Amino acid sequence: MLKKFLPVLLLPLLLAGCVTQLTNLTPLQQKRSTNNLYTVEVALHTRQQTLRWESIEPQIIADQGTYQMRATPLVSNRWEGLIPVPPGVHSVEYRYKLNYQYNRMGNPGNGSYLSPKYTLQILD
Repeated sequence: MLKKFLPVLLLPLLLAGCVTQLTNLTPLQQKRSTNNLYTVEVALHTRQQTLRWESIEPQIIADQGTYQMRATPLVSNRWEGLIPVPPGVHSVEYRYKLNYQYNRMGNPGNGSYLSPKYTLQILD
């Protein structure tokens, strides 16, 4: 009986081996800025051993378009970027997308992580 259930019991351990999490480090509300640009920041936590960290290309996908992000100083797994929000708009939906390469037999593979949608509220 145990032999039948052993694969089912070990499945969570196998799936936990490559757990990846994108963490939004941006407050959900920000005061309206004079230049209409708002900083957002994301952190990547993963156990994927084959990930090529130098290949990560992070971007922000927002209502108005797609914007590039840059690595934060001194921290290897965090990126920040700016979202423009026109005057008079009080909220913007955005998500993060991280394209990357990973090691495999032969040429590197391509992959991406996509975060859930977040809403940034602009306070007057």
